[in-house]
Amino acid sequence: MSQLQYYGTGRRKTATARVFLRPGSGEMNVNGRDLDDYFPNDVLKMIIKQPLTLTETAEKFALYVTVKGGGAAGQAGAIRHGISRALVEYNAELREKLKAAGFLTRDDRKKERKKYGQKGARARYQFSKR
Repeated sequence: MSQLQYYGTGRRKTATARVFLRPGSGEMNVNGRDLDDYFPNDVLKMIIKQPLTLTETAEKFALYVTVKGGGAAGQAGAIRHGISRALVEYNAELREKLKAAGFLTRDDRKKERKKYGQKGARARYQFSKR
């Protein structure tokens, strides 16, 4: 017997999150650890919870997330994206609300690559006239 669950993949920068929403009472598990344990930063925890508070479904689901790549901010953004997609799979009527808030849009901003003959992506080496 397969347990009822909703799935969403979220991406941000180089981070990828696989989010599973299962009926529960609001517990959140990220890579086998509690959310508060995995993200000590309150701002990142708020970012992750945004789609659930917007749709008022925070107490309906238990979240199971596996996230790879990137840093803390990228991972938090990826989880938010994944949660939003999973919520749309759960109830298509939530799509309008989530889309208006911008949670379903994949943020495609990534680090620009370093160019040859330059110090960074845009920074040049110091120019000396003499």
